[in-house]
Amino acid sequence: MTISSVFLAHGSPFTIFEESEFTMFLNRFGKENRPKAIIIFSAHFEHEITTIAATDDIHEMGYDYYGFPDSFYQVQYPARGSTIVASIVEERLKEHNIPVQLKYRGLDHGVFPIMMKAYPEADIPIVPVSVNPYLPARQQIAIGEALQGLEKDGILVIGSGFISHNFSAFDREKDAPPREWAVEFKNWIRDKVLARDIEAMSQYNVLAPHAAMAVPRAEHFVPLLIALGSGTAARY
Repeated sequence: MTISSVFLAHGSPFTIFEESEFTMFLNRFGKENRPKAIIIFSAHFEHEITTIAATDDIHEMGYDYYGFPDSFYQVQYPARGSTIVASIVEERLKEHNIPVQLKYRGLDHGVFPIMMKAYPEADIPIVPVSVNPYLPARQQIAIGEALQGLEKDGILVIGSGFISHNFSAFDREKDAPPREWAVEFKNWIRDKVLARDIEAMSQYNVLAPHAAMAVPRAEHFVPLLIALGSGTAARY
């Protein structure tokens, strides 16, 4: 089965070097899904206007994290971009009256750690696209809807972020159980995504339990909405 889109948690910079159930999943996902090109909406690439990082060259590395050992700033992931795929995204968004621009930006840690695990050969072109966390949820979904059907051309749309992302409520104790509010929010989101309930997801911030706690700022959540909009059927 060819999938059209997927939402992936991007973990932390530690994902680069760790071996875990999460990284094993990414490895399995990459082996089972081999697109010709990838469009990725990263929570760490924000812009008011939807911005496409267009290049045919090997991407620059954006080490957008602080306080890690030197080895974290020496990692290379030499994937190329694709101006052809970037132009397809631009054309699709313009057709749907979505403001868009081409402006280059390298790979951030919402992109290269998970891509290193899923596609370690770096042999699939990657086109990063920005998110605007201030747009209403329905508009986020509409950005994804503009990209529906690209799997027919071998293009996979990825949203990279987190379902819940609240550092002020983060429990740093090792092996700490998940917070009850986070589980309830995640379960609600999962049910609505699997049901492809666009109406409910468009109002997640008022309908989902503990939404304000789970999503105090939406930059990590909107990649899920975009992936939902561009998708056809849930699989993972």
